[in-house]
Amino acid sequence: MASRLLHRLRHALASDGPGEAAAAAGPEAEPFPESSELEDDDAEGLSSRLSGTLSFTSAEDDDDCDDDDDDNDGEASPDSLSPGDAASGEDAERSPPPDGQRGGQLLARQLQDFWKKSRNTLVPQRLLFEVTNANVVKDPPSKYVLYTLAVMGPGQSDGQPAQISRRYSDFERLNRNLQRQFRGPMAAISFPRKRLRRNFTAETIARRSRAFEQFLGHLQAVPELRHAPDLQDFFVLPELRRAQSLTCTGLYREALALWANAWQLQAQLDTPFGPDRPLLTLAGLAVCHQELENPAEARTFCEKALQLLGDKTPHPFLAPFLEAHIRLSWRLGLDKRQSEAQLQALQEAGLTPTPPPSLKELLIKEVLD
Repeated sequence: MASRLLHRLRHALASDGPGEAAAAAGPEAEPFPESSELEDDDAEGLSSRLSGTLSFTSAEDDDDCDDDDDDNDGEASPDSLSPGDAASGEDAERSPPPDGQRGGQLLARQLQDFWKKSRNTLVPQRLLFEVTNANVVKDPPSKYVLYTLAVMGPGQSDGQPAQISRRYSDFERLNRNLQRQFRGPMAAISFPRKRLRRNFTAETIARRSRAFEQFLGHLQAVPELRHAPDLQDFFVLPELRRAQSLTCTGLYREALALWANAWQLQAQLDTPFGPDRPLLTLAGLAVCHQELENPAEARTFCEKALQLLGDKTPHPFLAPFLEAHIRLSWRLGLDKRQSEAQLQALQEAGLTPTPPPSLKELLIKEVLD
């Protein structure tokens, strides 16, 4: 369909003067509309995730007293198109053509707008993002919308997808940080603007949900952005902090779900997190399974960690994982000789104390930043 539209666009531009001038202006002549500002018909075809299983609650009766702290973190702007957007999108389609302008020129303008929007949005996505829930949370004196996104990896067809829950201010902080660091790649990526009013209506929530899906999909499609530490932190750091806190307070079952979700996120993102966060996640999984009397599962995660560590320079987590693996293997009646030999070699070389600290001790002391 895109090729047919491009052919019509070229044909119209070749036959109409004003249309040719508009094409010569290039894609930077006017920015494409924000995803959250597009009408449903305009947005069709611009993203593969404009709809889905989204469900939400709204507080339309509170529209006249919006106090969403997410939308008041900085200077808010009215919910209208910026001057650069005024000549594109739905305004371009609804404004009457100037006197003497032929219908072919208007068609060329519409096709040009569509092509610019399509070129900036029809990009390959490594991951699929879908807002599955959006709830208005009242936490006096503030009120905000919490968006829950499912994260589906390429080819994933079974099992539950990983999930994250973020509010508008989380997305805005990510966008602001990336804009500072990657001005070039971020220039073509849109972000839903703040609103002065009506932040909690069903329409606003639905539009922002679609915009956030597009926003994350675009970030994942650009390698330079996909590997950015700020984006990695956005996906996993809140879950890791919460899981660590629950583990330290002995709420192992609740913590286990968060550790498992964080491990799934890291596997799906397929980005270089460095060894510490995967090891911390595996330690959390092993500790929680051990405390919940699941020694076989705990041993499995210890083995994953030992494979990840390999024969590299001794890591602070190496001896605790070896000690846990030995103890769990003994409990299950499985072979533990290799781990015993490796731990003994570390102790004889003075690289770890005797006995080594436990996984739970290191997990509690680890600082997540």
